[in-house]
Amino acid sequence: EMVMLLEWWSGTACTLYTDPESYNKYGKENAIVILNHNFEIDFLCGWNFCERFGVLGSSKVLAKKELSYMPIIGWMWYFLEIVFCKRKWEEDRKTVMQKLLNLRDYPENFWFLIHCEGTRFTEQKHQISMQVAEAKGLPKLKYHLLPRTKGFAVTVQCLRNVVSAVYDSTLNFRNNENPTLLGVLNGKKYHADLYVRQVIHILIPFWHTEMRIPLEEVPEDEQECSNWLHKLYQEKDAFQEEYYRTGAYPAVPIVPPRRPWTLLNWLFWALLLLYPLFKLLINMINSGSSLTLATFAFVIVIASVGVRWMIGVTEINKGSTYGNNDNKKQKQQ
Repeated sequence: EMVMLLEWWSGTACTLYTDPESYNKYGKENAIVILNHNFEIDFLCGWNFCERFGVLGSSKVLAKKELSYMPIIGWMWYFLEIVFCKRKWEEDRKTVMQKLLNLRDYPENFWFLIHCEGTRFTEQKHQISMQVAEAKGLPKLKYHLLPRTKGFAVTVQCLRNVVSAVYDSTLNFRNNENPTLLGVLNGKKYHADLYVRQVIHILIPFWHTEMRIPLEEVPEDEQECSNWLHKLYQEKDAFQEEYYRTGAYPAVPIVPPRRPWTLLNWLFWALLLLYPLFKLLINMINSGSSLTLATFAFVIVIASVGVRWMIGVTEINKGSTYGNNDNKKQKQQ
């Protein structure tokens, strides 16, 4: 339903920048998808990417534990084997490894989506993150936070020989658009550019001919994997700089065709649910009972507040404080 809102209701245009050879493999293999975390609807664009290649139903994410408590959506994610974490690695490691190992015998092609930065980009979090980079002797980034390497290293460790490739994906919006979920609900159209990009590997000193990274080229050792990911984010930063300068990515732009299934799915549930709800409303109005009408109005208000609260979870200015305490922790260490 949410992907339908993006694709069909708001009509947001999604252009994929990649090479045709890799494009033909999307949706036909298991993959780890690394996404940047800068926008309120970046998760929705990630799902759109999955839907265009037929793996939305089998896509998995590494998500914060709080999302599992969200009515309906969080509960659904729990039963869909989404990997939840508390973002306290000492407590998370065993749980995350167990959930990832369960995916090794998953019966369909799946994509595992991960935001390695751990939290959305804000100026405050970026400033703190770069202070940590300076303290650790790491190169500073202009457009990203430092990646959280432990979760990625464990993901690679647990899914090796099951996942074929890593797709390093960077999302941007044209004309300095600032997309919001509320804007999508209001039918506002955005223009998204998603770059599944060519990278320079720290182990192989030449440009890859494919814009996908075979998983066997990602180091197994945790420290080497950490260095590999930091190198990857330095390259992401350079390509982000290029996008802001030129307004495009250095690859072939392809617009994957919309599939009708999200729209058909929405129409089915709308017809199934809205007709009896409309009849119920008519019966309540005809009853003339003030108590009945007041109860119905109260339920509508509560539902509206609940939906607005769930939208608030996606808003950057109401996001978590995760990442704001990194510098304090670094000083304590």
